[in-house]
Amino acid sequence: LHMGKTMKEDLTVVVKYIKQLYPPDFNVFSIYAELYHDYFASQAKKSAESHLEDKDIYHLLSWVHDLYPKEMRKDHALAMELDKVKLGSLLPSSLSKELEKKYLDSEEVTVKNLLSRCLDKEIQRWKEDKEPEMINGHFQSELLGIFVIQRIYSSQKQAKDISTALGEELSCRLLKELPSFLRSYRDAFEDFKEKSKKHTCYKPIVIANINNCWNFREYMEKYMAEKDDSKADILSILGDIENSGFDVLLQELFAQLKTRYKKFTENKWDSSDEVMNEIIKTTSKHISDFQTLKEPFYHAIIEKIHALLVKQYIVRLLKKKVSLKTAAQQQTLAQHISKNAADLEAFCTNNVPNHFLFSQGSQATWLNSVLPKLAEIIRLQDLGAIKIEVATLARTYPDIRKRHLEAFLHIKANLSRSEVRNILAYLADSTASTQSRAPLFSNINVS
Repeated sequence: LHMGKTMKEDLTVVVKYIKQLYPPDFNVFSIYAELYHDYFASQAKKSAESHLEDKDIYHLLSWVHDLYPKEMRKDHALAMELDKVKLGSLLPSSLSKELEKKYLDSEEVTVKNLLSRCLDKEIQRWKEDKEPEMINGHFQSELLGIFVIQRIYSSQKQAKDISTALGEELSCRLLKELPSFLRSYRDAFEDFKEKSKKHTCYKPIVIANINNCWNFREYMEKYMAEKDDSKADILSILGDIENSGFDVLLQELFAQLKTRYKKFTENKWDSSDEVMNEIIKTTSKHISDFQTLKEPFYHAIIEKIHALLVKQYIVRLLKKKVSLKTAAQQQTLAQHISKNAADLEAFCTNNVPNHFLFSQGSQATWLNSVLPKLAEIIRLQDLGAIKIEVATLARTYPDIRKRHLEAFLHIKANLSRSEVRNILAYLADSTASTQSRAPLFSNINVS
């Protein structure tokens, strides 16, 4: 710093007061600049060849790549004159590369060890059954969700401030470390899930870990190239953590809903409105636990619930518990299904978010038409009309298969075996070359 300040001030004096005292062909400024530079470079080389602490390597590289060429030599009073002088770098290229390697190796190890320590501290917090921090109304780990990412970012920025190339190299190294760290994080989270179910703060800790993933996702989108080899790996690991957390949060709800859905077939859909109201009421109570999720994850879990509610309803329709011989009976069941479908859609897409700050409920609108289409197939009596409706259903939900439709058509007991075969053959033709846009029926087994 002293040498840099002295060189800058003295050369400014040369430009302003001394240069004009010499003949132009003497190039007095060049002589002064070269002498100062040579001395500065000799001292930099001497420092580089001595034993340096990590922070000293950083400061020296900052001088060589950033402060000296950008701050001093681009000073408005000196830039024009210095551009005429070929001063070169403060360090020989080989020595500079050696320092850069030491810096990168050291920073990589430092960040790697820090990530490991942060995870160990967080695991200890889980074991102590401490409630996670509440940040902007959301449970989150300040250590894993914020500090870890800030530390990686600050290391990248520090290296980039030295030189763009150094910043890119360190970024590449750190991003390769991230999948390994996240795998350790995922394994630790799985271990906690299995061993700590009776903890008081079990669910808040699970929610915090889901929310932590959002910070990593944002960081990746901002700083990782789309074609980066590590990106798909990182996204997969984050997805594992998120879905594993969702499974915990939904486990109790799913167990309760299973018993309630059985009531549809137990009562042969006669009290379907009451059963659906009970299902919605049960679901609504559980949703209140999810308001501490970050908004993208809140929407994700609502969509999972929406999908479950629809799938479980379809499962009951495929159980072959109801077989109706008359058109009037089928008309009544179709009306029940249509009413249940409307109530379900209203709850999932409209009513759910009214209790919270979020702007909308489930965005899985593709689920909304399946139950009305199934109701229409039950209502229709004309074979041609049924086949058209089946074709429409298959285009919308291409993963429906013969086994699903055959189980569903058991409801329409007034269809002959040949008519059922006719409809099933039509379904096979309409789905032959279509890929599933969003899986629905493929996740439904027919017993």
